[in-house]
Amino acid sequence: MHVPTLISRKREGEELSSIEIKDLIDGYTRGEVPDYQMSAFAMAVFFRGMSPREIATLTHCMIESGDCFSYPVGHPPVVDKHSTGGIGDKVSLILAPLVACAGNWVPMVSGRGLGITGGTLDKLESIPGFKVNLSMPQALAQLAELGVVMMGQTERFCPADKKLYALRDVTGTVPSIAMITASIMSKKLAESLDRLVLDVKYGSGAFMQTHEDAQALADSMIAVGREMGVEVHAVLNPMSEPLGQAVGNALEIIESLDCLDGAGPADLRATVLDLAEKIAGCSRGDLERLLDDGSARRRFDAMVTAQGGNIADLPRLAEIHCAAVIRELTSTSSGVVSAVNAGLVGQAVLQLGAGRAKANAPVDFAVGMDRLVKCGETIAAGQVICRIHAQTEADYRMAAAMMEKAVEISRID
Repeated sequence: MHVPTLISRKREGEELSSIEIKDLIDGYTRGEVPDYQMSAFAMAVFFRGMSPREIATLTHCMIESGDCFSYPVGHPPVVDKHSTGGIGDKVSLILAPLVACAGNWVPMVSGRGLGITGGTLDKLESIPGFKVNLSMPQALAQLAELGVVMMGQTERFCPADKKLYALRDVTGTVPSIAMITASIMSKKLAESLDRLVLDVKYGSGAFMQTHEDAQALADSMIAVGREMGVEVHAVLNPMSEPLGQAVGNALEIIESLDCLDGAGPADLRATVLDLAEKIAGCSRGDLERLLDDGSARRRFDAMVTAQGGNIADLPRLAEIHCAAVIRELTSTSSGVVSAVNAGLVGQAVLQLGAGRAKANAPVDFAVGMDRLVKCGETIAAGQVICRIHAQTEADYRMAAAMMEKAVEISRID
């Protein structure tokens, strides 16, 4: 295999053979293909795309690079959910324990933040002691006991995807339908699922900017799932404004706990229920009851305990992760909130330190925004647009300037 030739051929839009893709992925997983060559290949795929056959092959190679989940005979339905990323998207934190309460097993293997979108693992690790690095035997034991586990990829779970996922984040190649499909579906199909729901985002705060691109990504993932015999549902959701009213690692855990307690922002609760009813095997009304009667919260608390966290810390997250500068940003005009640009909000929170600019860099659990206004709200001059959590005055001023651009207020005639 001559890697520069493969890169050149893909750069020119040629279709690679299954053997060529397998050799490339195997070589990269073993460390024989260096990051700089894989970065060039990823950029070529970003611009030239892949055929459905190439995407299916890439997905298979990712799965076959490591181990898959295997369950005992007579196990409950195994289900999961995946989001293509969004600003303030903390749905997994609520949905996983909720669906487990409905009698399913949820082996949720999640990722770190990518670009401006936060990662479920980063959010969970804002809970002191919470361990996301579980072995597969540990995960299976927890599934048998609680029906839910939320974990990162093990060294032997889709290792090819784990390496490429981190590389895409820092090389500007995240929004590729081919690579998003292979990354998501390899991890999900390696979970040996019965049902999967995909939350496909589009808009300023998503990797897919348009509804058409989101539909293309959904179709690509459904096709791969169908080939593997998994029931796959896709729900397209706009990401023009942040989901909920909090963006940032610990801040999103706090908001998720509100939702698990039967409260929280209406848009967040609705999105959780929309997705959960596709895979839970019960009615929306049943799911609402499991949220409102405390069942989902108790299952979340049990998961936190099982994975090393202390549930006594959950009500104290705001003080455990307290930024140096916490200040409200107020409106200078009155009217109706006509836009809250999710992309700008995500960029501001990333620059505050909630995301990462380099692979494996640490994130700041404390920074971000909460009390965000929502589109359609009526607001008066002097009312709060959001509350910014920053570590320095300079960071606060940066975020405030970006939020003043992100939030548009239309005057009422």
